[in-house]
Amino acid sequence: MKISRKRFLQIAGGAALAGSGGRLAGALAQAAQNLSAATPEALKPGRWAMVIDLGKCLEKEGCAKCMDACREAHNVPQFKDEAHSIDWIRKASYGGAFPREDDEYQTSMPNNAPVPILCNHCVNPPCVRVCPTQATWRREDGIVMMDWHRCIGCRYCMAACPYGSRSFNWTDPRPYIPNLNLDFPTRTKGVVEKCNFCEERIGTGKLPACVQACPQKAMIFGDLYDPNSAARELLRTRYTIRRKPDLGTNPQVYYIV
Repeated sequence: MKISRKRFLQIAGGAALAGSGGRLAGALAQAAQNLSAATPEALKPGRWAMVIDLGKCLEKEGCAKCMDACREAHNVPQFKDEAHSIDWIRKASYGGAFPREDDEYQTSMPNNAPVPILCNHCVNPPCVRVCPTQATWRREDGIVMMDWHRCIGCRYCMAACPYGSRSFNWTDPRPYIPNLNLDFPTRTKGVVEKCNFCEERIGTGKLPACVQACPQKAMIFGDLYDPNSAARELLRTRYTIRRKPDLGTNPQVYYIV
């Protein structure tokens, strides 16, 4: 099976840390096998979206399983300095995530309740429009992607994103990865990164790591174009809100409150 140049570079980036000589060759071969085997069981939706049930999410106080799973799956570094923090998914206060007065009487959610926030994979992503190198783009299935080899670190996308969903690597992140996942590429100093809806997992027929790891089953991932999907059923039967929908970005992460 042929592998594109971009895929090869992604594989090499992850494998380079494994060592040299035979160890490097073995890691590269294994990573290539994992990525090239992604097509037969790939989930092929019309448009991916996520629904998060905040009631279920808050049942387990202090739970961070979704964030831990995301870090391990995507080699997200763990810096001690908060100024360098890299987050694909994080917790924010309900009041900070949803600063809308018209929701005041539609939910009993306290303003300080911790809610998971991530890239919203918007239908109209402003981050894509401002990127001068096309390092970020939106796929046909709705996932907003990043090509770290094209990113020049201008951070225009970070300035354009109204959700604070992107992080910048101010220093080399690789020494701060506790458990290296050789199946996923690492990043370098001077590039932006963010949630990718686990496109590498859904390419092999798996659910996103955060969805699979949630003990409360509070995160539901599905195809909005499929009327029988679990995500569509929840949107049809439950009251949901989105982050700053008035901006016209059409975010694709929905919250049940």
